[in-house]
Amino acid sequence: MQDLAAIALGTLAVAAAGGYLLGSIPFGVILTRLGGAGDVRNIGSGNIGATNVLRTGRKDLALATLILDAGKGAAALLLARWLLGSELAGAVAGGAAFLGHLFPVWLKFKGGKGVATFFGLLFAAHWPLGLMAGATWLIVAFALRYSSLAALVAAAAAPVFTLLPVRALGLPTSAGLTALAVFTALLIYIRHHENIGRLLKGAEPRIGASRA
Repeated sequence: MQDLAAIALGTLAVAAAGGYLLGSIPFGVILTRLGGAGDVRNIGSGNIGATNVLRTGRKDLALATLILDAGKGAAALLLARWLLGSELAGAVAGGAAFLGHLFPVWLKFKGGKGVATFFGLLFAAHWPLGLMAGATWLIVAFALRYSSLAALVAAAAAPVFTLLPVRALGLPTSAGLTALAVFTALLIYIRHHENIGRLLKGAEPRIGASRA
């Protein structure tokens, strides 16, 4: 029994390590440098995500960053689930990929805020959950014009969605899925602490407004 437990823990450790390394690939930095747009960390907010890449004026690089940041979280989860045949291993790898995006070892643990990777994970884990969280983001963003607030509301709603018995949407009852949603939501709130402060002060820029 102890040997089986050790194998299980070893498998999860491998999934976590692989997920972290995949998630820590800083596509925003790589693409802006290869595209001749400089180092995105020296532009705007200094964030490596798609929103800040857009401030270089290169919409193509921003779109590519968005897709790749979302894709690396999805890839980590799906690969671990497929190779190891375990929903739990997939959730662990996905969570580790998210952690790697936020705190990449290659950039002295200074990464992005994780919104694109968060949605990529949700869609890969169970696409109806991704759709519900995405719809939440769209509703808040269009109604209030705050991208950060939309992300925060969607992140808070995702764990709740995993608990809803919505059989028509095929949402499963999975402790691993709920744990993944809670874990990523908490980290999104931590990484958005400056945005939360500006929202409370009424100083957060709205979507489409110029940034001071």
